[in-house]
Amino acid sequence: MKGYTKPLLLIFLVLLADQVLKIWIKTNMFLGQEFKILGDWFIIHFTENNGMAFGLEFGGEFGKLALSLFRVIAVAGIGYGLHYMIKRKYHRGLILNVALIFSGALGNIIDSVFYGVIFKYETLFHGRVVDMLYFPILKGVFPSWLPIWGGEQFEFFRPVFNIADTAISVGVIMILIFQKRYFKEEVKDEVGINNETVED
Repeated sequence: MKGYTKPLLLIFLVLLADQVLKIWIKTNMFLGQEFKILGDWFIIHFTENNGMAFGLEFGGEFGKLALSLFRVIAVAGIGYGLHYMIKRKYHRGLILNVALIFSGALGNIIDSVFYGVIFKYETLFHGRVVDMLYFPILKGVFPSWLPIWGGEQFEFFRPVFNIADTAISVGVIMILIFQKRYFKEEVKDEVGINNETVED
């Protein structure tokens, strides 16, 4: 179990926070209900989506089923990759960020696969992902001289999302930011192994 403790603990904590909040929202609020946490900047807004992260959709009943199945396959792949990285002793930061991505993907899979059955509104693999975190930090109107969007209202940040989406986003962003640090050691290790092979 050496090397597995921190990634597994991180996965458990993200899943626990994600599912506890989603179930509380689902059992204590009605669809579309919201309440303010930090004025107009941070709002809990109960919404559901049939599709991907941040409320993006993927067409119809077949699309919903296909997306749920794709998520299951993708999470299995990420899980195998995480196991491989731990076994090969990849950079700890990379392992923890992949664990974040895995936990976020698994959190949304639980919704899309099981929530329809648990909450008795759909069949297996046809559940809806629960979203609630809404940060409309900045609202305004585009200047009239701006091409295409001139005079239209804008809002930042518009999507409503959940803890699982946040875990995925943080994991991906951290890997992009620190990729040189994460993968530098792997390149060195491979060079060392190749040199040993040549010497033998």
